[in-house]
Amino acid sequence: SRKIEAILQECRDLIERGTKEITLLGQNVNSYGKDLPDGVDFSDLLSKIAAIPGDFLIRFMTSHPKDASDRLIEAMAAEEKIVKHFHLPVQSGSNNILKQMNRKYTAEAYLEKIEKLRAAVPDVSITSDIIVGFPGETEEDFEGTLRMLEAARYDMIFSFIYSPRNGTPAAKMENQVEDRVKSERFDRLLALQNEIAYEKNQPLKDKIIKVLCDGRSKNNENVFSGRSEGNKIVLFDGDDSDTGKFVNIKVTRADTFALYGEKI
Repeated sequence: SRKIEAILQECRDLIERGTKEITLLGQNVNSYGKDLPDGVDFSDLLSKIAAIPGDFLIRFMTSHPKDASDRLIEAMAAEEKIVKHFHLPVQSGSNNILKQMNRKYTAEAYLEKIEKLRAAVPDVSITSDIIVGFPGETEEDFEGTLRMLEAARYDMIFSFIYSPRNGTPAAKMENQVEDRVKSERFDRLLALQNEIAYEKNQPLKDKIIKVLCDGRSKNNENVFSGRSEGNKIVLFDGDDSDTGKFVNIKVTRADTFALYGEKI
């Protein structure tokens, strides 16, 4: 872990130069501090960054469920500058597959984390990573993943079809899943998640949300694009002076993959 003062100084320098969003990155970002002698953990780091004066937001990724502590959840709930978005990769909803992946948690323990997070931060946006077709995955295992989607109600997932990589233990495992089966399961996973994402976005219609404008949309230069605090893509009518600034957007339409609105 980098020394906390070095990170804080870098953040101060960025904020003084006008940076509006800071993202803390790590392979397992919420294990920060375990190798430092002063007892500082990731929730401490977040709180200290949030205490820096200025108009900016703090994001972080990627978290591991085993280190998603109560203190981290409390910091997110308490600090206005920490965005209410938590990327918490689950990978599978099957305890059998989680054990094969060496993930060190169960589906039940993972859902307890989700429940704690939503209790403390009711409007939190939760996203996840899921792998379909890991070696040995049965239909029952896959149905456990579908049940995880229904229970966790993710705002969005990053989903992948498992493919063997040389040098990894999984590549040498028996019971590799057929490509046809992996593709069929992947389609079912996306169909369910798309339904959930659409339903999750509907309550945002007519709400006013804070958006950091990235500039003109890459797909349509006539509209502007940004992301909400919940990391949702928002498209709206704006002007070039909005780029790099926070704007308030009234959501007029909520689709599966994006929100549409007008600047207030």
